[in-house]
Amino acid sequence: MNETMTRFSANKVVDTVIVGTGAGGAPLMAELARQGRTVVALEAGPKFDANRYTPDEMGAQELYWRHERLSGGTTPQAFGGNNSGTGVGGSLLHYGAFLPRMDPRDFQLKTETGEGEDWPFGYDELLPYIERVEDFIGVSGPASYPWDAQRRYAYPPPAANGAALKMRDACDQVGLRHADGPVALVTQERDQPYYGRRDACQNCGACHQGCRNSSKSGADNTWLPMAVAHGGEIRPGCMVTGFERDTQGRITAVIYQRAGREERQKCRSVVLSAGAVETARLLLHTGLANSSGLVGRNYMTHISTQVWGVFDDEMRPNKGYPSLTITEDMIRPKGADFAGGYLLQSLGMMPVTWTAGLARGSNRRGESLARTLAHYNHSAGIGMHGETLPRDENRVTLSEERDGFGLPKPRIDYSYGPNEEAMHRHATDVMTALWRSVDAKDIRVFSRAAHMIGTCRMGKDSAKAVVTPYGQSFDIDNLWISDHSIFPSAGAANPALTIMALSLRTAEAMMKVL
Repeated sequence: MNETMTRFSANKVVDTVIVGTGAGGAPLMAELARQGRTVVALEAGPKFDANRYTPDEMGAQELYWRHERLSGGTTPQAFGGNNSGTGVGGSLLHYGAFLPRMDPRDFQLKTETGEGEDWPFGYDELLPYIERVEDFIGVSGPASYPWDAQRRYAYPPPAANGAALKMRDACDQVGLRHADGPVALVTQERDQPYYGRRDACQNCGACHQGCRNSSKSGADNTWLPMAVAHGGEIRPGCMVTGFERDTQGRITAVIYQRAGREERQKCRSVVLSAGAVETARLLLHTGLANSSGLVGRNYMTHISTQVWGVFDDEMRPNKGYPSLTITEDMIRPKGADFAGGYLLQSLGMMPVTWTAGLARGSNRRGESLARTLAHYNHSAGIGMHGETLPRDENRVTLSEERDGFGLPKPRIDYSYGPNEEAMHRHATDVMTALWRSVDAKDIRVFSRAAHMIGTCRMGKDSAKAVVTPYGQSFDIDNLWISDHSIFPSAGAANPALTIMALSLRTAEAMMKVL
């Protein structure tokens, strides 16, 4: 950790303690510190040295949240992989850096279709914060974006790999528009404020294994250095387990475990930025902020079905940026029998991840599996991210099992409903047709879900939401939430950009009361 970093004593009443240093916590920390507030961020994971990152998939598991989570429901989600992270920088250490914006219609899905849930504000309210995020962290993209003529990106896109080029050909064959997707990396050398030089992307393809040259725009090379430069303190290896409160019920200190010892930090306010599962688990464990009964409920993912094919040409799926080509033409597909929509992206993938997905998502075994694996270098995929509807029965609860910190392990029950099943079928047909149009062989479908969304939704009515539209608890006025647990609906876009934009918006609201 930076030797010049400010360090606060446990008895110092800091303005804010932030739990988590990823997309929800880091921008807020940077903004509060920049405005002169005293801030401590508690991170459960360690501080990593980017020079140690390698393309090795097994070694990269140190970046993943490995604490056990229990899965239930008819569409149980696999945990322990890259759907959540650990370490200073959170999941942005290993995210794929695909950074699309939410579609404006996704903010008002219930008004549009009668299904799902509306956000308490629209796209135009969030757009200035979205643009601030893109400008500060560095995002590459096409000169002209087919679905938003006003949008501009600071850097040109990286070179397309085999999967991206093949998906372009397929889109042309079936009449879908396509473009280079927005990617949170810099393709030219950049002098990052408060951090220093970030090298241009080398197109190595190891985005999920950590970025050694800092071309990928994470929290560790953007927001967090800014926070430290302005006097913020980051404490790695600190697992939050509870809170102290005064006679009025306001939080006065955060309790955490570090190196086997229980410690506490006094504070005037707390921000939970631990993600949809861990934020809900902590609130359920402490019994706080749940007068609505909605903490843990309405857990959502993205439908992330993949369709893979084998081609005569070499695809080399481990080479180049993994997911460059995008089409948003299915955000509202004509004649669909479901509410909402989905985006499509090309897929390259490292071999271990690809093999695990194949084994988990298909019934191929023995010689059949071995023959399929032998075609890895000729394989390419298309994947979707589709809206799932909030459902009360999809939820995070506390199990009877305890972890090493003495906390109940979270149980996540998740099942697709009729809307999700219909969207999965529609997207499978579209992606299969795309690959058939360019003579793919051995086409196979992997059914999967990605991301973790919901569990502490925001809204205007305290009986129907956990926090206000700015992330402030209705029950405890010095408790805030800044992560994707507050999303009322999932939308179709990868959540990282929206989380960061909301984080800046929440910081702005906190400044008015701190």
